[in-house]
Amino acid sequence: MSVIRPFRSLRPTPELCKRVAALPYDVMTSEEAREAVKDEPYSFLHIDKAEIDLPEGTDLYSDEVYAKAKENLDKMIRNGIYIQDEKPSLYIYRLNMNGRCQTGLAACTSIDEYIEGKIKKHELTRADKEEDRVRHVDTCNANTGPIFLTYRAVREIDDIIETWKAEHRPIYDFVSEDNVGHTVWLIDEDAVINRLIMVFATVPSLYIADGHHRNASAVRVGIDRRKKAGKYDENAEFNYYLSVIFPDHDLYIMDYNRLVKDLNGRSAEEFINEVSAEFDVEEYKGEGCCKPDRMHTFGMYLEGKWYILRAKKEIIHEKDPVDCLDVSILQQRILSPLLNIGDPRTDKRIDFVGGIRGLKELVKRVDSGEMKVAFSMYPTTMSQLMDIADKGKIMPPKSTWFEPKLRSGIFIHSLE
Repeated sequence: MSVIRPFRSLRPTPELCKRVAALPYDVMTSEEAREAVKDEPYSFLHIDKAEIDLPEGTDLYSDEVYAKAKENLDKMIRNGIYIQDEKPSLYIYRLNMNGRCQTGLAACTSIDEYIEGKIKKHELTRADKEEDRVRHVDTCNANTGPIFLTYRAVREIDDIIETWKAEHRPIYDFVSEDNVGHTVWLIDEDAVINRLIMVFATVPSLYIADGHHRNASAVRVGIDRRKKAGKYDENAEFNYYLSVIFPDHDLYIMDYNRLVKDLNGRSAEEFINEVSAEFDVEEYKGEGCCKPDRMHTFGMYLEGKWYILRAKKEIIHEKDPVDCLDVSILQQRILSPLLNIGDPRTDKRIDFVGGIRGLKELVKRVDSGEMKVAFSMYPTTMSQLMDIADKGKIMPPKSTWFEPKLRSGIFIHSLE
């Protein structure tokens, strides 16, 4: 079963929501965040990346940063920028990017279901990033950023949500600066809430699409508070955390491309010859950049030219859901053995570019001399993600890039 729970959201007043809502903290640098808020005192980045309100050079993990986040949140609540709903509710959150919509349900999910493996993951987390969000949640006493979850779609859930949307006016409806539409409906009728809870109870599993660090940190905070409380109330808010849950048919995974600084001592000709041992390589003759149109095909940009790489059949292990991923094939057959990229999570010679930036970003960074070679990828599919999670396996780092991104600051779940 999958447990969902209504909550009394702290949320912006309708007239300020557009100004408050912000991209997630982990998709921009401190410098980019400072620039984004220079004329916007209400942006949620003042809470999510509170270092922007401290002197430049402040340690991102210092006590001052978390204390500032709490101070900024309390101030926004005190000044009436945030209001809190009187009764526990659920919320429909629709995003519209370039005419494609995805519609999810904002609710609280159970830390026990994560602990028991019913909320399934497909990525490892980094200890430093997880600790950062633990301190942020614990200091703010709230889940300030939603976890992006998915599930295998259920027709009745779709129907309930579509009916509510058709019969009720949204509480928020705005277009953000990146031209993504954000629309929110409040579900406050007990009969509808209870029906959604009952139907979700028939959903075998939820899956983390994006937000593994936020999910792990929310669970850790809950566990820590249980220990401190001793005999704790099972209904206490810290046993649950903020999520937005989308049916799998609504979601779109974009390519997550790779850049490497050097060829590990090889010339371009030597590198191409070595790659040719396990890939069919040909120069790309099409217009513009080489965007793979099928699995096990890669684009490679090197010294001003695009090449098409097609993995030879003998290196494709179709029976292993992880090894047959394109990101795995690239890692195991090129990045590790030829370019000596052992751990892409920590190696400073590799960088990753989400498909939202476009393949021209790869060309730009290679042509500038910053990087030596770029690889364009075919996107991982939703079925691959869920299959791997079902088997308890882990994807390589940077396997998925979801767009559009959920905005932070629209919903806050207080842990009290």
